Amino acid sequence: MKTILLLNGSKKFGSSEGRLSATLQEVAKETLSSLGHKVLETHIDKGYTVESEVKKLLDSDVWIYQMPGWWMGEPWIVKEYIDKVYMAGAGKFFTSDGRHRDNPTKNYGTGGLLQDKRYMFSLTWNAPLEAFNDKNEFFGGVGVDGVYLHLHKAHEFMGLKALPTFICNDVVKNPQVEKFKAEYKAHLENALKI
Repeated sequence: MKTILLLNGSKKFGSSEGRLSATLQEVAKETLSSLGHKVLETHIDKGYTVESEVKKLLDSDVWIYQMPGWWMGEPWIVKEYIDKVYMAGAGKFFTSDGRHRDNPTKNYGTGGLLQDKRYMFSLTWNAPLEAFNDKNEFFGGVGVDGVYLHLHKAHEFMGLKALPTFICNDVVKNPQVEKFKAEYKAHLENALKI
């Protein structure tokens, strides 16, 4: 049994209601609980205390971020959460940036203390998958993980290892909620076998 923290990074803002993120968060909670895992949750926009989040993150084996893609990345509330909570975890999440005085240009990003933990991104985007994967489309073929490289590196800096990213595409113009739910359930069951 693992302890898994579900971090909902959605927010009601503009035309975004956060309903799909809430639905997927519930799928994750039900699926993971049925597999025997202990599930903790934080809905970032509903408030949190930095100290309790540091403890939740330390107590969890897996961190799963549920969030929409806003302006080519995570919503600002997710970045704010990371800035506040991860910095408060200094000394617990990481000791330094990993470099040493004898060779200060090497080993940046190797000071993490969380090598036994995993993280995963579950994303919702209006963009079709081809926008990420086709080299002739908007993101030039870098894939979804290329778009989120900065967040992958933030977690790698602390020693975490990635589980495969999940993404729902074309969620505004072609919403297929039942399909998304079934695919996410299967993704979670497979991802946690790693």
